[in-house]
Amino acid sequence: MTTARLTLYGRDGCHLCDDAREVLLRVGAPFDEIDIETDDELLKRYLERIPVVAVDGVDAFEFFVDEEAVRARLQ
Repeated sequence: MTTARLTLYGRDGCHLCDDAREVLLRVGAPFDEIDIETDDELLKRYLERIPVVAVDGVDAFEFFVDEEAVRARLQ
């Protein structure tokens, strides 16, 4: 598996964010998690799109994160 940097953008109380976190945990790749409510710019950028998973700084998944697609992206 590659050493791509994964980032999960979400917020508390978001059930889709919880689902995305579970997918990333199952994949087993380390990831950073950022609460969009801690930054006004992130809130504006992602409010209607969360969860968003970025791979190496590029938004790759939004709303639903498919486990197999994440694994393929990391190969």
